[in-house]
Amino acid sequence: MTTAHLAGIARHDRPKGPMETIDRVAVTVAEGVHGDYRGALAATKPSRKRQVTLIEAESVSAAMAESGAVLDWSDCRRNLLLRGIRLPRAEGTRVRVGDSLVLEITCECDPCERMDELHSGLRAALTPDWRGGFCARVIDDGEIAVGDTVRIL
Repeated sequence: MTTAHLAGIARHDRPKGPMETIDRVAVTVAEGVHGDYRGALAATKPSRKRQVTLIEAESVSAAMAESGAVLDWSDCRRNLLLRGIRLPRAEGTRVRVGDSLVLEITCECDPCERMDELHSGLRAALTPDWRGGFCARVIDDGEIAVGDTVRIL
């Protein structure tokens, strides 16, 4: 059995800015993914509902195959790419990444119209079964790196 792991980290420093993929980063209650515009903005709101976004590698692959898109996972504009795990489609689910980061799923992360700007049909392919990802808030801060273990708490 393959261990579920963090397969990618991405962030953007301004609205609609390009996604930058990185190998390691601090993720905190105060700012979400360090250097990510959306996480920092969400940290200022009481619910912190969309502080960090996650997407399953298997969902990205299925959506790309279904739509015929050939893009990088980061084009989906999510912060963390998880491989080898199927998260429960439920708010309140807690996920540990690495040794200390704990995230709580707050809602489904619906794909936006920008997905169809990248490739016609991609938005529809990302829509069913939470394929577009998960929004989460930070519960416990942590330093994470690509390759870290991911598990459902």
